[in-house]
Amino acid sequence: MYRYHPQMNYRPLTILLLFLHLFGCAPKKKEVNYKHTNALIHETSPYLLQHAHNPVNWEAWKPEVLARAQKEDKPILISIGYAACHWCHVMEHECFEDEQVAQIMNTDFINIKIDREERPDVDQIYMDAIQLMSGNGGWPLNIVALPNGKPFWGATYVPKQNWIKSLQQLSDLYKNERPRVEEYADKLSQGISAINLVENKNDSAEYTLKQLDTSVTKWSESFDTYLGGYKRAPKFMMPNTWDFLLHYATTIRPELMEYVNTTLTRMAYGGIFDHVGGGFSRYAVDTKWHVPHFEKMLYDNGQLVSLYAKAYASTQNDLYKKVVEETINFVVEELKDENGGFYSSLDADSLDENGNLEEGAYYVWTEADLKRLLGEEFSMFSEFYSINSYGLWEDGKYVLIRDTSEAEVAKKYGISRTELKNRLQVSLNVLKKERSKREKPRLDDKILTSWNGLMLTGLVDAYRYLGDDRYLDLALKNAQFIEKNMLREDNSLFRNHKNGKNSINAFLEDYATIIEGFLALYQVTFDDKWLEHAKNLLNYTKVHFLDEKSKMFFFTSDQDQSLIRRSIETNDNVISASNSIMAKNLLKFQKLYPNEGHGILAGQMLANVQEEFDRSASGYANWLHLVLYKTINFHEIAVVGDNHKEIGKDIASNYLPNSILVGSAKEGNLELLKNRYNENETLVYVCIEGACKLPVKSAEAVLQQLKNE
Repeated sequence: MYRYHPQMNYRPLTILLLFLHLFGCAPKKKEVNYKHTNALIHETSPYLLQHAHNPVNWEAWKPEVLARAQKEDKPILISIGYAACHWCHVMEHECFEDEQVAQIMNTDFINIKIDREERPDVDQIYMDAIQLMSGNGGWPLNIVALPNGKPFWGATYVPKQNWIKSLQQLSDLYKNERPRVEEYADKLSQGISAINLVENKNDSAEYTLKQLDTSVTKWSESFDTYLGGYKRAPKFMMPNTWDFLLHYATTIRPELMEYVNTTLTRMAYGGIFDHVGGGFSRYAVDTKWHVPHFEKMLYDNGQLVSLYAKAYASTQNDLYKKVVEETINFVVEELKDENGGFYSSLDADSLDENGNLEEGAYYVWTEADLKRLLGEEFSMFSEFYSINSYGLWEDGKYVLIRDTSEAEVAKKYGISRTELKNRLQVSLNVLKKERSKREKPRLDDKILTSWNGLMLTGLVDAYRYLGDDRYLDLALKNAQFIEKNMLREDNSLFRNHKNGKNSINAFLEDYATIIEGFLALYQVTFDDKWLEHAKNLLNYTKVHFLDEKSKMFFFTSDQDQSLIRRSIETNDNVISASNSIMAKNLLKFQKLYPNEGHGILAGQMLANVQEEFDRSASGYANWLHLVLYKTINFHEIAVVGDNHKEIGKDIASNYLPNSILVGSAKEGNLELLKNRYNENETLVYVCIEGACKLPVKSAEAVLQQLKNE
């Protein structure tokens, strides 16, 4: 069974595993009289609440706690993790639940416990610190810092006796060799700041299509053209990678489409996709997308809904449509809050038939069980879902995985594809009913703004490209939830929401994804409210997040306390960098508000990072869209007249990545909508930088104009 071990040198993006305890949604349990209760009992994070009854005097990350450390002149012990982290729990049991350990920690340190999903700002800084100190990183992330927060020691998992010894040595070192400790902490902090610097490169030439082609060609050396993804294991579904390559293949290099389709097909065939209940798990531990680490994350599924919806629009491949539909069904069934928000994840582990917590127990099958449940349908089912050596995991357990097309299996059994699909669906329904009797994985019922922004965009794209009104309804309810619960009157956002409470100011990734989601929602509703919200949020970030020196955006607002540095996030990982999302937002706003300088700022941001594209295009996949936006025609499409929604919907159903869509029944407030209304007819204007072709009256005519360029 695969488990992440903190001593292994994985990049942070490759170890993002999450499980959180079910609070508030679980059956009521008998009251327990705990021997110890600490300050974490007042928090809402399920991860922090798990530690609320440790004998360690844990505190949450708060200004007053940091101030107390300085007042008492004690070093800070900062422990960062998340509830799915196996080794976090091992260390908690061995160390933080131990009264001998707790006595040392409580006497000599101010102890702070952090949920890395709630506080990515703090996690970024201390993860950089431990990687500078040791070259490795992982969780649990344990840092010892001066009272001012500057770190001087770090480790991941540490067994009890080594932990005790380390704490005693660190306490003695702090008391007896303070100048030496402070000197080291100062130098380390300088290093932490230096690796995050971004220069304002205002003399950079525009990145060309030829340079982009060279970078992608070099990047393609790592492509697995047979199984999709990269030539390595574990395999992560990097939605921004395939999203860019889809954009690039449909506009510049059509030969790349085969690789994109191979990847999307193999991911959909793989065990990483839940064929019984829908939705994707976090990543596969092997090269064929077979055995996942079974947790299901909202942010993965939101991005993958977008990706597969766009791919469906581009290819009309019914497999991609099916993936979108079943993934949304999963999200609605398992992660939807009754008020329209979406929870964060389902755990990888669940109780097996013997009552033991086991990874994947909810999802896997034995051959005997499948034969018993499916009867005479087993033979065809096993052919289709590889109940054979290809689909075997371990200990006689199978993870359903496809390795063949519907047409091939239908031909083998002498039936039509329609009959095959119908019979397989009946079998899957049987398994889903049986699976519902098992102990379900635990739910993380924390609502995070940025992850909801990604899901909002996914739902909008699903509606846009599949045309199902249910997806627009879900998107609107989610947007209304964000509007009501996460958005404040001054146009600032909260980061988190649980049990009706918000406690943390939003970070740049929250603003970036919500702006993106609201802008996408405007383009399918033409409701000015969502455009106004997006613009107000954009203006807020420019006031409170923008670094005037580098022309990049800080990860944290100027309204929040700064620690060592204000991070600037530029690398696209499992979730795209907040700055790359912001740059794309800015360029699109330039098309709508051409006199406000948004495009100048987006161009400068691109110039600041573009030299990295040659070195590592994969780490800047979301940024690369901007090169295509700027170097090939980007169209503003304006629909004006009584029929604007119907015609707009027809246009939007086509995959047109280098475009933005606006519309109104009569003359609107945007420059693109002014002086364009003609009574008794609906006209469509295809424009570039405000210069428009002759108006046309149908989506077909718009597509023809675009084709003729």
